[in-house]
Amino acid sequence: MISPASPTRDWARTVATDAVRAQAHHLVALSHSLHAEPETAMREHESAAKIALLAEEAGFDVTRGVADLPTAFVATRGDGELVVALCAEYDALPGIGHACGHNVNGAASAGAALGLAAVAERLGITVKLIGTPAEEDIGGKALLLDAGVFDDVAAAFMVHAAPEDSVGASSLAVGAWDVSYTGRPAHAALAPWEGVNALDAITLAHTAVGLLRQQLPPGTLVHDVVFEAGHAVNVIPATARARYELRARTTEDLARARRRVRACLEAAALATGAELDLTEHGADFADLRQDEFLTAAYTRAARSLGRDPVDRRGEVMASTDMGNVSHVLPALHPTIGYDTEGARHHTAPFARYGNSPGADRAVVDGAIALAHVGVELATDPAQRRRCLDLLAARRPVNGGSSRG
Repeated sequence: MISPASPTRDWARTVATDAVRAQAHHLVALSHSLHAEPETAMREHESAAKIALLAEEAGFDVTRGVADLPTAFVATRGDGELVVALCAEYDALPGIGHACGHNVNGAASAGAALGLAAVAERLGITVKLIGTPAEEDIGGKALLLDAGVFDDVAAAFMVHAAPEDSVGASSLAVGAWDVSYTGRPAHAALAPWEGVNALDAITLAHTAVGLLRQQLPPGTLVHDVVFEAGHAVNVIPATARARYELRARTTEDLARARRRVRACLEAAALATGAELDLTEHGADFADLRQDEFLTAAYTRAARSLGRDPVDRRGEVMASTDMGNVSHVLPALHPTIGYDTEGARHHTAPFARYGNSPGADRAVVDGAIALAHVGVELATDPAQRRRCLDLLAARRPVNGGSSRG
């Protein structure tokens, strides 16, 4: 067994770092290409292909379209018992492109996979680069998790672009409904009493949820957007469609919020006589639980690169489907920063900095730091055994599922 203080760790760090730096030009070019051609959730065909091709050319075995998701892929190198996953994100936001920096995220994970592949045989690891689509929408990681793509993974890493370097933060659990009310049309002037007004239903729902907000606990949020609420001013609207999104500090709080909000939506249907249809939109995102050892290892790696991550333990960021992964296996999701002149995620100004020199450095530094975490995990006997034991404990028994 490799000792934590053995020359193997220093050798592996050096080799992994050199492997990333040797590919730095290609990684930055990948980030720029993703940024220049943004693709939204489940339409990331070219984005996924770019990352998969880079891995394939580096000798990875690539499987595209995994879990019946056309824009997901898995790329593997090595055959060691310790399987380390790098999660690559690459979906953009409608209308504003890579306003969450997923071009940086995806390129950094690809670079980390290349770095670890250079030492995989010596360290007894398998490197698994997982292309995870639709983080901004239906939650590709949650769907891949449910499909078994993470069943052999002992630990999963990624970094997320941000205006600052940070470690340890949690995230809000999130879930969404597609909501529709169906009423009955009627002439708005000649016989309005014959109609059932779907616009009234959506208005009452919006109002009821607005009143509910003051009774919700801290950290529980509800937001909605109306897509349709009639078409002609002289016709009682027969259909209305909206999407409701709920966020909470934990999955348990999210379940409680769902019950309260559902009651508001049902009350609107009862009051107006409209028929309510609720459909879950994608997977629920769980709250993020970052592994302490992986977080400490990343902090050391980032500092060795001249970075000083802020400790955000006890704080929450927005939401991520990496939370679902973190409920099942040890996971790492720090942020890697670059100057955005105050611009925040999910805004057009933030997107403009995604191909800046700072973002380019974040791609390379993020890749190296993640690779160093993988090296430290593989060469720490106690932590390696912990992750393998956790993996063995969650594996299916007699063909049953290991996931709840």
